[in-house]
Amino acid sequence: DLKKDIAGAGMGVPGPVMPDGYVEVCVNLGWHDLNPQEELSRLLDGIPVKSGNDANVAALGEAWKGAAAGSKNVILVTLGTGVGGGIIVDGKIVGGAHGAGGEIGHAAVNHDEKEACNCGNCGCLEQYASATGIVRVAQRTLAATEEETVLRKFTKLSAKNVLDAFKEGDKVACDVMAHVGEMLGGTLAMFACVTDPEAIVIGGGVSKAGQPLIDCIQKYYEKYAFTACKKTPIILATLGNDAGIYGSARMVIKEV
Repeated sequence: DLKKDIAGAGMGVPGPVMPDGYVEVCVNLGWHDLNPQEELSRLLDGIPVKSGNDANVAALGEAWKGAAAGSKNVILVTLGTGVGGGIIVDGKIVGGAHGAGGEIGHAAVNHDEKEACNCGNCGCLEQYASATGIVRVAQRTLAATEEETVLRKFTKLSAKNVLDAFKEGDKVACDVMAHVGEMLGGTLAMFACVTDPEAIVIGGGVSKAGQPLIDCIQKYYEKYAFTACKKTPIILATLGNDAGIYGSARMVIKEV
């Protein structure tokens, strides 16, 4: 009997999820006005289903079985096409009233920005610290300087090009990443004032740059963080794409 053997199912959704599982809109999947956890429960013969935003669920996974295993208070930032975020306080996901808890990527970090983010606002962290954001900062930097740099040889610049050049010590690439690191480290310092995490975990494709990226973020984090939070370690995520699987399972296990 399926119901006897299985406590439930968990699901990460790429968009805001209300406390009851309701999803108003999920742009990447073309979803509008539905409750996927109720639908999935129906398909699974009434088994309980818990859902959450995918970055929040990944944060729960990293806090349970990943880089921050054993921690009750964690901030996860995923640096990919966008900047995702998940906040765990006292072992629980901070989802919020509108399912937008932990949307670190849409913190307004530059009030002078004229270009719009995908969300419609201007100056979001995502516009500087995502893979696309890093390229954007690099292109702006290249346009503003005559300095020699390996970055000029690429016809279609990628974040990996910038990060590789940064690790090789290319001056312009280092300037670009100093700007990105300041934006990200400074924003994380603000969030640390709110939740005071035991660890801050960095994941997503950009995190493949490894320790040099972490050092760059940590430098600015320590510069801006409140005294009591300055020593909070910034660490690389370890679960990769499995983080959401662990987190989804943990949501169900906590219910038992």
